[in-house]
This record gives sequence, C-alpha cells and structure tokens, in this order.
Amino acid sequence: MTGIYDAAMARRSVRTFDGRPLAPEDREKLEAFIGTLENPFGVPVQLFLLDAGEHGLKSPVVSGEKLYVAGTVEKVPHGEEAYGYALETLLLYAKSLGIGSVWIGGTMKREVFEKAVGLTPDKRMPCVSPLGYPAKKMSVREVIMRKGVGADERKKPQELFFDGDFGKPLDIEGDTEKLLEAVRRAPSAVNRQPWRIVLRDGLWYFYEKKDKGYVSDAVGDMQKVDLGIALCHFMLSAQEEGFAPMLTVSDPGIESPEGVEYIASVSLGR
Repeated sequence: MTGIYDAAMARRSVRTFDGRPLAPEDREKLEAFIGTLENPFGVPVQLFLLDAGEHGLKSPVVSGEKLYVAGTVEKVPHGEEAYGYALETLLLYAKSLGIGSVWIGGTMKREVFEKAVGLTPDKRMPCVSPLGYPAKKMSVREVIMRKGVGADERKKPQELFFDGDFGKPLDIEGDTEKLLEAVRRAPSAVNRQPWRIVLRDGLWYFYEKKDKGYVSDAVGDMQKVDLGIALCHFMLSAQEEGFAPMLTVSDPGIESPEGVEYIASVSLGR
C-alpha cells in the first residue's frame, strides 16, 4: 500500500455523498484489500461491506450513502486498538481510490448494524463507516457539524509529543516529522485527539489521554479505537518512509499525568 502520508493529510470526514453506488472495480478492490488486512496486535478483525438498502442501514448524520463497512472484534485486551488500526488502514486505502468515509460510533441504530455483521456475545462492533463518492458540496448539516467539533483544527505538537517524559515537549524535526504529522491529522471521536507519545531511548511510547463518556460494553473504549487509528497512521507512514516499525506492549514505567494510560511501544528500524 502506497500513498499513506498523502492520504492521511488529504482525508476528511465525509458525511454528504453523491448517491452513486461504488463502481464494480472499486468495490472489488476494497473486497480484495480487506482480505490482506493485518494489525500489529495480532487480534483478528473481521470487516464486511454492507449494502445500505439491503440491510436497512443508515445514520442521521449521513446522506447519499449506498454502502457501509462494519466489522467485529473479540472482547480481548487491545481489541479496540486492533479494530481502529484495521479499519483505518482500509479507509486510507479507500481515500486513495477517491472514496470518502467517516467514523461513526454512536449516531446510528446500532442493533441494525450488529445484526448485519452477525454479532455474537463474545465480540464487539466498535464503529462503522459509510463508503462512497463525496458530493461536490457539503450539506448545511455537515458544515454545522464540522464547525461544532472543530474538524479542521488539531492540537499543537507540543501538546501531543514529548521527549523523555511528559514534562518536555519534543522538537519535531528530521526523518520522523512526517510520521508525527500523520498522527496529528488522524481522526478521533469528537476530535478529542486522545493520543500522547513519549520518545525515550529510541522507542515511541503511545498513551491514551482518557476522557469521560467514551467507554461502554457495546463499543469498549472508543478512545482506544482512536489510539489504533493513530498507530495506523504512524506505523504505515513509517513503512512508507523506509522504516521497519515493530510494536510491543511493555510499560516503561514513565510517570504520567492523571488519566493517561500506556498503550503500546513502537521501535523504528531500517
């Protein structure tokens, strides 16, 4: 997969589609790509392309959609992160084909989507996304929603990335600048951007800055899904830049602010 950084920088959440079904060749490409998906946590994620009309799928914040992608993941440690990583990999690929998407976790009839994917009690369906060609003009509702969540805004790098510990902002420069900018541009629930990264001794430690109201039995921890998305942007951009990123889970014991939880570590090799 190529063009990760460009796709990450160019993507936006699309809620207004032009009403056309996907061209058969584009749908075939997505189906084939789903068959190749992996995630660094090694947790199986199943994704399905679902016709909206056939299954009665819709969201009040979306218009003109004909297709959704939804999936399942087991209720195991790092399942949410694995789901976020896998689905965002697909959505970045879709962007490279000119196909728009938007992460949806709550504004839908969840039971209808869960029935469509055949959800069982041992699994979750954290989020879904419509897939389609963006309309030439956003709806008024979409414009208002984007303004409401500050969709075009991002936290400053010094709020997200740290050198050694959480007390020293990281100087963003050199051959990892693109990786961190790709993370900064990643989508997240209500644009909260809950990821924090500490660079220490050559390892990149990813943390979750927890906010209230993002955990439920149906979804799990929505902000862990966001961490999976951030890790996807970081690791795939690293591969594109010639690195060989490897993920491990081993808490370094760095003193962190209240409500900040360690998630995973990434090493970059060549």
